[in-house]
Amino acid sequence: MRFAAYEHQHRHRVAVVEDDGTLFPLPGVSSLSTLIVETDGLPGLLAAGREALDVPSGPHVSRVRLLPPLQPASVRDFVTFEEHVEGVRRSVDGVAGVPEQWYAAPTFYFTNPHAIYGHQDGIPMPPGSTVLDFELEVGAVIGREGRDLTPEQAHDHIVGYTVFNDWSARDLQGAEMKVGLGPCKGKDTATALGPYLVTADELEPHRDADGFLRLALTAEINGHVVGKDLLSNMSWTFEEMTAYASRGTRVVPGDVLGSGTCGNGGCLAELWGLRGEQTPAPLKPGDTVVLTVEGIGTLTNTVGPGVSPVALPAGRRRGRERP
Repeated sequence: MRFAAYEHQHRHRVAVVEDDGTLFPLPGVSSLSTLIVETDGLPGLLAAGREALDVPSGPHVSRVRLLPPLQPASVRDFVTFEEHVEGVRRSVDGVAGVPEQWYAAPTFYFTNPHAIYGHQDGIPMPPGSTVLDFELEVGAVIGREGRDLTPEQAHDHIVGYTVFNDWSARDLQGAEMKVGLGPCKGKDTATALGPYLVTADELEPHRDADGFLRLALTAEINGHVVGKDLLSNMSWTFEEMTAYASRGTRVVPGDVLGSGTCGNGGCLAELWGLRGEQTPAPLKPGDTVVLTVEGIGTLTNTVGPGVSPVALPAGRRRGRERP
């Protein structure tokens, strides 16, 4: 089942999306995030969706403005594709290969849940950046609270999936990570999710013998394909990622776990590392990025102008006076 959050006639609604694009609104529901919390897992969400199919249909998806499918409680973005790590490491540090420590655990960072954009939304240039990049990912959405989960338990905590674009200001990211922290402002301006939330049961037929979802991934810029990969090239499953995210803490309904960027052109930085030059060029205002994930949908965004950064002083070299 596919769910959409959308705006129509100045109202926010949530609907089930049929294959032909017809929307079946859920009566009285204006937030998929709230619905996910209230239904407490996949069975409850599917039951709510089935009820919507028993009422008159709404508008076609082409006649509404799609919103991000949910406003995440938090966003953990993992890095689970070896090929991506190899390419970006070569681009940023000029070093070949994958660090051995990368294989020890599915590493992630927290990104900004307050900068979420949806399908067809304009993406502003990050203030002070001239090297903007996209990143093709899939996001798993948590539907039930859990703590210290096993991968087997985590399976029932994932309610669905969406396309995930981790917009990255590579110049800001490279500078700030030299401090040993981050990324921060290099990833802070925008994350795009959409166009729909596809429930986890819909993708089970794509699961391979090793537990990975074998889905085709494609990235285009201005109509030209720049990347193709398979989601099953991840080194950890979403269930393993969820288990790791819950270690010593909680995952809660509405948390989003990004797969990390796929390989073979899943972002420009990887291609720059392979080619030794910035080809294709960094994204600029007017460029349109189209990310397609088999079984989930197509997420389209166009880059727009940003604002100038507010000037701040450099850090003061302070004395070491003591009280």
